[in-house]
Amino acid sequence: MSLQSRYRFGTAWLPEGWRRNVVVVVDVAGTIAAITPDDIDTAAATVPGAALPGMPNVHSHAFQRAMVGLAERRSSGRDSFWTWREAMYELARRMTPEALNAVAAQLYVEMLKAGYTAVCEFHYLHNQADGSPFADGDIMSHALVDAASSAGIGLTLLPTAYMTADFGGAAPTQRQRQFVVDADRFVALVERLRASAARAGRCEVGVALHSLRAVPPAALAHILDALAERAPCPIHIHVAEQQREVAASLQHLGQRPVEWLMEHADVDAHWCLVHATHTTAAELAAIARSNAVVALCPTTEANLGDGVFALDRYRDARGLLAIGSDSQISVSPAEELRWLEYQARLTQHERNIVCGETESTGATLWRAACTGGAQASGRAIGALAVGRRADIVVLDTESPLLAGRDGDAILDTHVFAGQPSSIRDVMVGGRWVVQDGRHFAETTIAAGFRRTLSQIT
Repeated sequence: MSLQSRYRFGTAWLPEGWRRNVVVVVDVAGTIAAITPDDIDTAAATVPGAALPGMPNVHSHAFQRAMVGLAERRSSGRDSFWTWREAMYELARRMTPEALNAVAAQLYVEMLKAGYTAVCEFHYLHNQADGSPFADGDIMSHALVDAASSAGIGLTLLPTAYMTADFGGAAPTQRQRQFVVDADRFVALVERLRASAARAGRCEVGVALHSLRAVPPAALAHILDALAERAPCPIHIHVAEQQREVAASLQHLGQRPVEWLMEHADVDAHWCLVHATHTTAAELAAIARSNAVVALCPTTEANLGDGVFALDRYRDARGLLAIGSDSQISVSPAEELRWLEYQARLTQHERNIVCGETESTGATLWRAACTGGAQASGRAIGALAVGRRADIVVLDTESPLLAGRDGDAILDTHVFAGQPSSIRDVMVGGRWVVQDGRHFAETTIAAGFRRTLSQIT
């Protein structure tokens, strides 16, 4: 009996472009074993529609899904990222392992239905609300791993180092103690999670350094030295998200955040710099030369009033980028990509900024985010190609939205006019998790989410 599955897609977007009658062979491990375009002879299950590589989501704080829409009232004085952060801290305080599991599972279902097939979870809820450790110090991490398994999404877990409230070694506030682990405890946590992941095969494990303000130079060096003795893994860090952060970095470190990081760490292709909103042309060029990925989260960055990333400069430097849903104010790769291009258009007063001459903007954005996202995730995903995981999104070409569309016009329409979404089916690792627009466990997971929200909000 064959341990492979065969699917024929009416049209599929391969690395070389759009092809018709594409037969994809998936092995028992969920990896693409063969792809044959223009194949009308091989016996295979027919899947109508247009097949795309699933999108990696490289920056997620899952628990924040529970607060979307609850911070959209003006407080006294001027609202900013820093006032929003206080509301986020209040939500974090209410997160038990059970609550985190329910919220993350619901979020991951929503991601899958929107076309994300893998997620990097930037996870810093390590302790109980009062800062004391859980009896099982890994329980919050395992809540996320279990949620990803229940939903069927690919997971790169990024346990996050967090030690200080600000530059200069400022002591963490009472609310921040929930996040705090010292450098040695953090390295031990990563070791345990990597060993657990290796045994179970359920996820990848990288690391995150919350930010330069939360990880002092000595601790950062200690963690990176410990990591250097082990197999390489993804390393993510928030950097230069806020103007206030840049000013504080100049005051305490004598350099801008990206400038300091590039000089004091061996930033390379394993790194992912999240936001990098307030960066100079020289800093962007340095990131591009390092082959690190910049994670952009346009809907969150807009919601928080962070600022606008210099996409045109980064494009000219040939830098790698990926996208993330961050605070979960939106859970849609198409919307993140649309906002990314639209911000550049509003800044440059031009159209079709990210692509080259005669190229499709939608296709350019999707390919760039898939390529950078695969690298930042540390997973063999991001393309319909032999040796990659069978993470596939199928658009319904019979939907009115895609009527009369062919080739790159399918992607342009999906990215720039995809409401309602035309995503019909989603496969992750060779398993159909969404079919006919419905996730296999959405009813049960949604019920658990509703019960949890009634308790914590």
